[in-house]
Amino acid sequence: MTKFKMVKLKNIFVGFLVSFIGSIPLGYLNVVGYDVFQKFGINETIFYLLGVISIEFFVIYFTLIFANKLIENKKLLKFIEAFSIIFMFLLAYIFFSSASKETANQSVLEKYVDYSPFVVGLILSCLNFIQIPFWTSWNLYLLNGKYIEVSNSRKYFYVLGTVLGTFCGMLVLILSLDYVTNQTDFLAKYLMKAIIPLVFVILGLLQAFKFYKKYSK
Repeated sequence: MTKFKMVKLKNIFVGFLVSFIGSIPLGYLNVVGYDVFQKFGINETIFYLLGVISIEFFVIYFTLIFANKLIENKKLLKFIEAFSIIFMFLLAYIFFSSASKETANQSVLEKYVDYSPFVVGLILSCLNFIQIPFWTSWNLYLLNGKYIEVSNSRKYFYVLGTVLGTFCGMLVLILSLDYVTNQTDFLAKYLMKAIIPLVFVILGLLQAFKFYKKYSK
C-alpha cells in the first residue's frame, strides 16, 4: 500500500474516531433524532442524520481551513459560547413544555411535520453553533500534532471520516436510547418530560460555569 493511501486511511480513521466520540454525548441533535426515530422510524431518521452531516461537512471543512484565524477571533468565540448557554436552557424549556402537554403522544417535532426530516436536520445543524469552537480546537490540535495531513485532496478524506463518525455515533446513541427506554418503563415515561430537560439544564449550568471561569479574569 502506497504512502498516499496510508495517509488517506489515517485521515479517515482519525476523523471518524474524534467525531464518533464527540457525537455520543447527549446533545439536542441526538434528542431530536431519537424523537424522529420514535415517531417516523429508521428511514426518516437516516434522512435526518444526512441533513445534520450535510451542514457539518462544511463546518468542519471551513474550520479546518481557517482554524488559526478563528481561534484568534476571541469576540466571535465568546459570542458563540454565550449563545450556546442560552440555547441549552431554551431547549430544556422546549422539551419540558412539549412533553407536559396533555396530548398523549405529543412530540417536539409536531411543528416540523410539514417539513422532511432532512430539512429539519439541516436547520437544527445550522443552529448548532457550538460545533464551530469544538472543531476549530480539534482541528488545530490534530494539525499541530501531525495526526492528520491536509495538503491537496487529503483534507477531504479527513472531513469524510468526521461526517461518517458523526452519522454512526448519533445513530448508535439513538438506537441505544430506544432500546433502553423499551426495556425500562421509568425511562420510557420520564425520558422526554423530565430527564432530557434536566440534562439540558445541567449542560447549560456547566457551560455557564466554564464561561465564567474563562472570561471573569
